[in-house]
Amino acid sequence: MAALPLPLPRGHRIERVAVVMPAHDEEEHLERALRALQRAADSLHTLRPGVDVGVTVVLDSCTDGSAAVVAGYAAADPRFNALEVSFRSAGASRAAGVRASGIGVPRLRSPAQRWTQPPSAGRTWLANTDADSRVPENWLVRQLEFAEAGADAVLGSVEPDPEGMDPDLLRRWRERHPFDEDHPHIYGANFGVRASAYLAAGGFARITSEEDRTLVHNLRSRAFTVTATDSARVMTSGRVHARAPHGFGTYLRSLAQLLPPPAG
Repeated sequence: MAALPLPLPRGHRIERVAVVMPAHDEEEHLERALRALQRAADSLHTLRPGVDVGVTVVLDSCTDGSAAVVAGYAAADPRFNALEVSFRSAGASRAAGVRASGIGVPRLRSPAQRWTQPPSAGRTWLANTDADSRVPENWLVRQLEFAEAGADAVLGSVEPDPEGMDPDLLRRWRERHPFDEDHPHIYGANFGVRASAYLAAGGFARITSEEDRTLVHNLRSRAFTVTATDSARVMTSGRVHARAPHGFGTYLRSLAQLLPPPAG
């Protein structure tokens, strides 16, 4: 009689990566963001050619040329595709991108009320970034290394782009955000999670901001392993005019208000 297969550990090998990037009128930054993602996907393919990678750009209520930029990438690279929505919500956009990648909303089974998941969820990694951000070349490679070492979620670090940013504001930000391992920060621009953990934690909330923090809280409350690292830092926009309430731009603006007035 054949032995029953043992359940796979949390840290088992990743076979598929689904990248989700929400965008709302990001024509100015989108080209560089997609080029960086392409390099990261190429780097992973070089080391792990058997891992399938797909990128979904969720165009949320875009009125600029963002759709044309994504269409150009999708036409040239089958790993890229666009999803057009009208949510004006980062949380809803991220959740829609995950669904479009084939990872659906968790269903409850009666009467046990347990999550039902696709068999591949434990082997699928959801990597999240933003359309105003540029991931490093090792971004996906590093996330998968953590995932296969046992992490259910990876909290990466970010650095504001100094181009066009007030140097005093950048200095203040760096003082408050040292580039350390095991840092306490949560950034949607640099976040990865195993699909099975994502589903068990209820996925991204359909809210306009802080959907990343809400999901991480739910993951931790369910005792999933959450790892924070500075080893694959993402460069993100240093703009202070926020696209989402309580988002990164809002936080930078609050720091700018604490700066002393210019001399003279």
